[in-house]
Amino acid sequence: MRERLISAQNGAPTAYVGDRPLHSRYDPRGEAEKYIRALRLSPEIRFFILPEPGLGYILPPLTERFPQAKIIVLHLSDFFTLETTAGKRSAAVWSPGSGTGLQEFLENEIPDTEARAIRIIEWRPAQAAYGEDYLRLLSETADFIKRADANKRTARGFGRRWVKNFFKNLRLLGTVVSYPPLARPVIVTGAGPSLEESIPLIREKKERGGLILAAASSVPALFARSLAPDLVISTDGGGWALFHLYEGLRRGKAAGPPPFDLAATLNAALPSQCGDLSLLPISDGSLWQDLLLRGLGIPFISLPQRGTVTASALDLAFSLTRGKVFIAGTDLSHRDIRTHARPYSFERLWEEGANRLYPVYTQSFLRSRAIAAGGSHDIYASWFSRQLALYPGRLFSLGNNHPLFKGLASPGGEPEAGEPGPYARKFWVNRENLAGRAGALLLRAFADEKTAAALAGALAPLVLPDQDAPDPGQVREALFSLLKGCLPVREAPRG
Repeated sequence: MRERLISAQNGAPTAYVGDRPLHSRYDPRGEAEKYIRALRLSPEIRFFILPEPGLGYILPPLTERFPQAKIIVLHLSDFFTLETTAGKRSAAVWSPGSGTGLQEFLENEIPDTEARAIRIIEWRPAQAAYGEDYLRLLSETADFIKRADANKRTARGFGRRWVKNFFKNLRLLGTVVSYPPLARPVIVTGAGPSLEESIPLIREKKERGGLILAAASSVPALFARSLAPDLVISTDGGGWALFHLYEGLRRGKAAGPPPFDLAATLNAALPSQCGDLSLLPISDGSLWQDLLLRGLGIPFISLPQRGTVTASALDLAFSLTRGKVFIAGTDLSHRDIRTHARPYSFERLWEEGANRLYPVYTQSFLRSRAIAAGGSHDIYASWFSRQLALYPGRLFSLGNNHPLFKGLASPGGEPEAGEPGPYARKFWVNRENLAGRAGALLLRAFADEKTAAALAGALAPLVLPDQDAPDPGQVREALFSLLKGCLPVREAPRG
């Protein structure tokens, strides 16, 4: 559509998309001020998202009423990024030509927060002018808010545990593994039911030099079919994630120690047996994790936070190889009462808790119904559907993954061969008081005012989730209280 500017009757510029006006032809500023006054906006709002506000006349009255809130402008056309009005320069602005995907832009601009803290303000004339394009932008923004809200609620429940996990897991770092850039294909395995029927395809890729990067929940199903993963990834901070690794280590023990290398976020729940494995530490990209790992001289890889381990595994796969990446067992749904490939780690729990009034079949049925009602599969499917366009043209589907991957059918012909191993470099880390050194390093970082403010912003949602904008001193004191078991006595809270 062709956008153009004309002058309104009071001399202010107004905009048209084709023959549809985006602002008043008489008084665009007055129109915007009246619109903002008519909205019942909560004082709790911290972020305003404005899908295609045109020339941005609603920004000045919005900024005046909410000076502490952050305003995010999402344009459907690069035309409007060339035009400025009062207040627009203080907003974060995205457009299709900005060089950044919308989801990535929103993730960078808005931390995980409760949905009530975010408000979308629609500009109805833009919907009339842009039609389906506007509705898609609105839908994608709403999906982001759902994920941010879910992540916030998860952090509220698990944040303190994640921080404690990080320092606890430092004690597991003996041998750290690092991968040079590879040319071999990488096969990412999830634990969806379709993984079982994909085993022959995975085995063929493996035999021709492919590297299997397995989600921890998929490892038992692989070992049960005599298919050993090369690298296992675990990112879940919940205690139930331990069962996946316990089962994988138990089944892999027959293959001879160590059964695989482990890539893990250090805030994940990891059993002590992982100290015998070669570990690839993953930072979630937050300031505090990067600061500690660099300060301790530990090789690591930094990946963005994702809501599902499969997404993190894909990020890792593309960072490891220049070759093709294949995905298998990513159903994002269940088949009848089958939620995962068999054998599955939780089956032992179901069997132990079964009785004639509560058989395994009933437990499986209730679990499948709970997963469907939770809606997480729909959220992940929606995220993947938008993310696929951003992946390089090296991603292919093996087997019957979710239908949204149907367009990524495995290429025909001979599978590409990979270079022969060994292909990992290993480093030895001094474990002595590693957690104590890390804790002292983190608390000392609060001495710098700018660093303290940034650290407080990253850590407050984890260690003080119920406080609104605590100051750096409060965050430091909460950290000391949480970590005092591994800190030297001399590191006491300051002021």
